[in-house]
Amino acid sequence: HRVVCADGYPHATLAYAPASFGLGTPVIRQDNFEQGPYTPCRANAGLQASDAPLSSRRSTGMRLNKYISESGYCSRREADELIKAGRVTLNGQVADIGAQVTATDDVSVDGEAVEAPGPGEQRNRVYIALNKPVGITCTTEREVEGNIVDFVDHASRIFPIGRLDKNSEGLILMTSDGDIVNRILRAENKLEKEYVVVVDKPVTPAFITAMSRGVRIHQTTTLPCRLYRINRYTFGIILVQGLNRQIRLMCEAFDYHVRQLCRIRIGTIRLDHLKPGRWRKLAPTEVQALLSPSAGRAPASPPSAPVKRARAPQALVPKAGKPARRRRTTRTDGGD
Repeated sequence: HRVVCADGYPHATLAYAPASFGLGTPVIRQDNFEQGPYTPCRANAGLQASDAPLSSRRSTGMRLNKYISESGYCSRREADELIKAGRVTLNGQVADIGAQVTATDDVSVDGEAVEAPGPGEQRNRVYIALNKPVGITCTTEREVEGNIVDFVDHASRIFPIGRLDKNSEGLILMTSDGDIVNRILRAENKLEKEYVVVVDKPVTPAFITAMSRGVRIHQTTTLPCRLYRINRYTFGIILVQGLNRQIRLMCEAFDYHVRQLCRIRIGTIRLDHLKPGRWRKLAPTEVQALLSPSAGRAPASPPSAPVKRARAPQALVPKAGKPARRRRTTRTDGGD
């Protein structure tokens, strides 16, 4: 809907936020207002800044973190960390958070020039699903041994969407599209992640119930989640959070210890029969499904989901309520 001011000119667009923000929520797109009180809006007033062609955005400037993410170097969140660490320069000077970049500016990370793609390159975005083996670290830092970027060794510059701990395995998505990362990882989207977990004690009904209600870790209580028993020492868990080492710490709160952890689903994308260390391209329909309002939820995998069974010791009684070890970090980007 157009908003018309007293001068008779439309100065903004009244839109409705997507379902992930609550249907029917009116949003004024502030970027459509003009500087002067009696000047008509520009021709693309109905577009948000992120909708406009890259060439036009670069002529008027875009935020530095967005520029870096669109180059395929890393996600916006990681770009912010690089900027805070003083590793990003703009025209030879150490850049600040919130800096604006135009087509004539030079951007570098650790001395390496970064160039956002042109309109043609944007159509060739890369989206892949990888079955990450244990021992691979989800980082774009090339100096880290066993980093996921070198492991995949893709021709395009890609980076992981979220993380999967080094000692965990299974499904992780990677892309060259910095914009999609924030859209997928937004907490309000409640994108489901499903895991198969092997522990060192028999999985009891009391354990399933207590875990599903939420557990106190990182000075907060985890959101309620869904669990199902697979066999004596194995269960499935479906989360919409991504706190640092969340599943391991939740189990430790009840004196259980994780022997093996494998992520088998993100939204509607499943690991299925993808072998460890192998990756495949996502179909366009899968990419669209990730961004749709119904992307978060899918039927849980059958209880017979395959997973290697860990050697288990003699059964012990769970000690519900045992506090988990304190951690400083409360990462919310897909950790497990």
